[in-house]
Amino acid sequence: MDLKKLIAGKLRAAARDAPARPAPAAGRVPPGQRAVTHFPVLDLGTRPRIATADYRLQVDGLVERPVALSWSALLAFGVVAVPSDFHCVTRWSRLDTAWSGVRVRELLAQARPAPSATHVMAHSAEGYSANVPLARLLADDVLIATALDGRPIPVEHGGPARLVVPSLYAWESVKWLTRLELMAGDRPGFWEQRGYHNDGDPWREQRFA
Repeated sequence: MDLKKLIAGKLRAAARDAPARPAPAAGRVPPGQRAVTHFPVLDLGTRPRIATADYRLQVDGLVERPVALSWSALLAFGVVAVPSDFHCVTRWSRLDTAWSGVRVRELLAQARPAPSATHVMAHSAEGYSANVPLARLLADDVLIATALDGRPIPVEHGGPARLVVPSLYAWESVKWLTRLELMAGDRPGFWEQRGYHNDGDPWREQRFA
């Protein structure tokens, strides 16, 4: 994989020709970002197609009760609509993105994180990963999203299910989510190993290490 070409392609995709919308209310867009109305598609070049009948999600690692969920078992936790703003490290923000899904904290409550668990590695079906502090995943707006703008999430945006962590840059919101691995301590995910910031807070412009 040529990472320089990959990153350059991500930047080109983010800059494509949909216009920025008028400036939103103060405080909605982090420093260095611009609000857009479209939804750029950025990935590593592989888009797994997973039928809901075949979908499985694991919650394991440092938990008392490892969880393995089918699609119907995931939805049984209760689907909620939680609009949020979505900030990409390539300098665009999509405001009021209408996600629906299951709150991650509901799954974690069933899995019962061990006292030593401090971080989570989110794994994707295509081999991607992102590390997130466990405390971040307990927020009200953190979802395993199953719908976008009132419809099932299309494959290019990570369907059938993806992680959504609005408080961090979007590379942490792993597409095609298949596993949440609880860990004692931190370790870098895919982009963190390749020069991205280990935290990724858009309000602090934590883009690169």
